[in-house]
Amino acid sequence: MGDYGRTLEFGYFLVPDADDPLLQLARAADRAGLDLIGVQDHPYQRRYVDTWTLLSMIAAVTERVRVFPDVANLPLRPPAVLAKAAASLDVLSGGRAELGLGAGGFWDAVHAFGGPRKSRREAADALEEAVTVIRQVWSGERNLRFDGDHYHLKGAKAGPVPAHRMELWLGVGGPRGLALAGRSADGWLPSLSWAAPERLPEMHARIDDAAAAAGRDPADVRRLYNVNGTITDGASEGFLRGPASQWADELTDLAVGSGMDTFILWPEGDQETQIKRFAEEIAPAVRAQVAQERGQ
Repeated sequence: MGDYGRTLEFGYFLVPDADDPLLQLARAADRAGLDLIGVQDHPYQRRYVDTWTLLSMIAAVTERVRVFPDVANLPLRPPAVLAKAAASLDVLSGGRAELGLGAGGFWDAVHAFGGPRKSRREAADALEEAVTVIRQVWSGERNLRFDGDHYHLKGAKAGPVPAHRMELWLGVGGPRGLALAGRSADGWLPSLSWAAPERLPEMHARIDDAAAAAGRDPADVRRLYNVNGTITDGASEGFLRGPASQWADELTDLAVGSGMDTFILWPEGDQETQIKRFAEEIAPAVRAQVAQERGQ
């Protein structure tokens, strides 16, 4: 583990609260020059609008930013239909959609919304099957067949094909999920809240070992990071809670020392101010410092 040498990207984690000016915030992120907007997917949360509907609206009112679910709720979204929805959004947005996917959680809430209640092992099995199903549906081929314990394809016809090589990012933290990310995913998408910096080395190692065993270059797996905090003008109040210079130093260390290449900001405080500062003050500084560290 260390610096995988990938190009850095920066994004915004948009909480889909129906009371917030969601499209205004998305446009602010787009205007500021951020690369990505991620939206969490909890259909059972009564305060939230539907994630896929929101992603479609965001794509319609923005010009350049890419959008993705952070992460899609697999237990409530069958993978074949999810794959078609993601590919459709990619086509309609001109190649500006990616797919973040998780095994699920909050099983009581999932069950209350009509979904299955799965054990940890069953959820991991279902996620692995879903990756296969999604890849097949994106292939554009006909007569697709897959016979799993959780999902099936029985002569399905794929389409539309995504407008670009859409990436599949897994929000996983357990040994099986990390190995799956290394073997089969285009990216790994953890959150600071449950994958603290000190845990990253062991988690990267599981991904890298699985990638190498599958004949892949570990650097082919994007390493995204949902990071929460506050950009301030005062003294440091802790990790990612302080001035822009502190953020730049800490994100640079996460890039060249801890292997992460894409940072998705979940800010506290005034959202538009935080978006603007992240895009205009922090992202350029991190890119410059990382380039210097890499000797570029």
